[in-house]
Amino acid sequence: MAQFADRTGDLYDRCRNYDLGPSQRTNVSALSPWIRHRLITETEVLTATLKVHSFKKAERFTHEVFWRAYFKGWLEHHPTVWPAYQAGLLRQIKSADKDRRLAANYAAAIAGETGIDGFDDWAKELVGTGYLHNHARMWFASIWIFTLRLPWELGADFFLRHLMDGDPASNTLAWRWVAGIQTKGRPYVARVSNISKFTEQRFAPLHQLNTKVEPLSETTDHRRQLLPNASTSAEITGDYLLLVTEDDMQVQATLPHPPAAKIGALSTISRSPLPIGNIAQTFASGAIRDACAGVQVIENDTWTEDIITTCQKHNLKTVVTGYAPVGPVAMILADAEPALQTEGINLIQIRRVFDTVAWPHATKGFFAMKKGIPVVLDTLGLA
Repeated sequence: MAQFADRTGDLYDRCRNYDLGPSQRTNVSALSPWIRHRLITETEVLTATLKVHSFKKAERFTHEVFWRAYFKGWLEHHPTVWPAYQAGLLRQIKSADKDRRLAANYAAAIAGETGIDGFDDWAKELVGTGYLHNHARMWFASIWIFTLRLPWELGADFFLRHLMDGDPASNTLAWRWVAGIQTKGRPYVARVSNISKFTEQRFAPLHQLNTKVEPLSETTDHRRQLLPNASTSAEITGDYLLLVTEDDMQVQATLPHPPAAKIGALSTISRSPLPIGNIAQTFASGAIRDACAGVQVIENDTWTEDIITTCQKHNLKTVVTGYAPVGPVAMILADAEPALQTEGINLIQIRRVFDTVAWPHATKGFFAMKKGIPVVLDTLGLA
């Protein structure tokens, strides 16, 4: 972030859309894996940016930081989207098991063997590096859905299994947006001219792309709900067990006093019923081990027994963790909480101020969030 802060102004605005390949990433920060796990927080990124540039000069970069908050907040308001995606994914995996043509086309796509210029390179880059430029993600998803006619859920799952910054909200909603489901009837169409321009002619899939597309649709109406209540650090008064998860690896910095004990828990394998990419798995595992400084890290998707055992060992009745937004961590904690309560153990999820003030602006499209950004920055003392 210190290296990139100078480039978050006009230079970023002019150059951010260019995908120049994995060896040339100086036009983007590539910080998303660290921000996703909150090894560096949105507030820290905004603070570093606005020390160097005015909000007006760094407005585009600031908006990009808030896109992640927007997706998380929107999914918190519409939590039924996540289980619907998971159910759809399971159906498509079963369909691929039965349909040889679908299975073959799917296998070719994830192996980068479709023959489509650019698409195959991005598939291999994703698996090989755990990262893709945001513009390439949009092109890839559009080609996957509208040219290859593959189920969007399988594509979203492919990304979530391999991206180091694999985030349930950002990933799921971005794929829905490209498909024309999220912003109903308005799909994102990958075009040769756009790909050629913003890859500086590295790729030009002439006569290979379908540009006459029909947006996808869904029958479920995901009604908006009130944001869930969340705790603040002021509620922590006694000794506690700190549970570090993938959703916030630096939550301890927000707490009033150190924990009596600490434990880490990985949820990577819960991202998908299919195997997780080695790079994404290694990144998350290494990050949480750094954050936990040598203490135990749970590496399965059932945390209850280990949490209870650790609490009993240290005679603790309170577990504190970072707030888990809609996704695998939230699901695992929801499954664990009844057993914890039976043992007289209270689970407290601490939501950061940034989320609390940003998420209420994520009720409709990003425009409403954009209008609220100055208010959020003012609340954070960054205006």
